[in-house]
Amino acid sequence: MVIGPFINAGAVLLGGILGAVLSQRLPERIRSSMPSIFGLASLGIGILLVIKCANLPVMVLATLLGALIGEFCYLEKGINSAVGKAKNLIAHPNKAKNGTHESFIQNYVAIIILFCASGTGIFGSMQEGMTGDPSILIAKAFLDFFTATIFATTLGIAVAAICVPMLLIQLALATCATLILPLTTPAMMADFTAVGGLLLLATGLRICGIKMFAVVNMLPALLLAMPLSALWTHFFA
Repeated sequence: MVIGPFINAGAVLLGGILGAVLSQRLPERIRSSMPSIFGLASLGIGILLVIKCANLPVMVLATLLGALIGEFCYLEKGINSAVGKAKNLIAHPNKAKNGTHESFIQNYVAIIILFCASGTGIFGSMQEGMTGDPSILIAKAFLDFFTATIFATTLGIAVAAICVPMLLIQLALATCATLILPLTTPAMMADFTAVGGLLLLATGLRICGIKMFAVVNMLPALLLAMPLSALWTHFFA
């Protein structure tokens, strides 16, 4: 039985609750500065993943095609709408203090991607499904706990709810890993990791407020990375 997804989801749940409780006690300077630090960490992780790329054209093509698919399907618009409805259901005690509805949506979407669609989480789930080693997800849980705590001080208890889709995604990946990983090659995994790194770079820039990339619209790139890598290796390598 896999344990990594439950540990990771539990860290987000506890961090979200703790952050909501401490929202009135943490100084404003800490609450306003720490998200930028986590954005910087996301940028650093993204860079480390991108440099593992095996086939540069695959990474570029998968990202471009994935973003186009996401734009045509209005993925980010759908997520924004769903998050907006969820926010209306959860009365946030510091609404006036935390900025506008649009700011809430942008930050919440960014951390949904950070928690649910990170290359580390996806690869860690797949690795545990195949080998039974949860070390990657456990390491990710430590970072996610503090990240959830900080974000929950400004976004409220809604951050804790992210543990549900994250748990479902990681459990699904771990379950399907026995079918997927035997078909992969090191080059395919490297290209997949690099595409995930690009998404983390976009997420970091979004959290830091530098550029509001439509990160959700880029998610199909993760589905295209391995097939394109296999085709490139077969025809051009």
